[in-house]
Amino acid sequence: MEVIIIEDEAPSARRLNRMLEQMGVTVSTMLHSVEESVAWFRKNPAPELIFLDIQLSDGLSFEIFDAVQVSSAVIFTTAYDEYALQAFKLNSIDYLLKPIDDEELELAVKKYKTFRPDPARSQLDFEDIRKLLINPVDRAYKQRYTARVGQHLKLINTDDIECFYSENKGTYAFTNDGRNYLLDTTLENLEEELEPRRFFRVSRKFFVNIDAISDMVSYTNSRLQVKLHHFKEQEIIVSRERVKDFKDWLS
Repeated sequence: MEVIIIEDEAPSARRLNRMLEQMGVTVSTMLHSVEESVAWFRKNPAPELIFLDIQLSDGLSFEIFDAVQVSSAVIFTTAYDEYALQAFKLNSIDYLLKPIDDEELELAVKKYKTFRPDPARSQLDFEDIRKLLINPVDRAYKQRYTARVGQHLKLINTDDIECFYSENKGTYAFTNDGRNYLLDTTLENLEEELEPRRFFRVSRKFFVNIDAISDMVSYTNSRLQVKLHHFKEQEIIVSRERVKDFKDWLS
């Protein structure tokens, strides 16, 4: 079974890829924009199954199918419930609301394997859903977190957080006033909650805020060291496999 992911948020694409790998499903390609997807489909045969994000950075994903004819089953991924209702009018197998749940993903894949459509008859018609999305709502990302301080709960605005990091199985937020707060969440959850234009996961251990970066230095083995305005407790190293995505994110 050939599977591809079309998703503009790299952390979300990587997370979905990991989830599928754990289910024994191999993703052959990950595409991140309308332009990139159109170019790929013009050079490659359509896959059996596409995990398709509805809104990409350079437009709605349906624009891909205006440019090229694709006969693939589709599982939509979206942050908006109202889109999902329209998806059933199309030749899709299912839809998944973000953040994607492991059990729902597994059920969607099983549904595809059980009711696998004939590719020759999979003609996608996006007109109804396109009308619904003329003025799509901007996705809302998490604006604040709560942390327990003694017997009290403290609200922490996301804008005030320089970085998130994991240590001793805990997840911490470090704020621009130099304080650490233990959060009741995981870095994996943060991938879906944080504004990707502002926060980037530079390694398995760290998310950094672009506004908190004071310097970047070349490091061993083609890695980068990121220095923040106030966080000095540990070195923050961009892992080698994420350096390219990190540089793209900066621009």
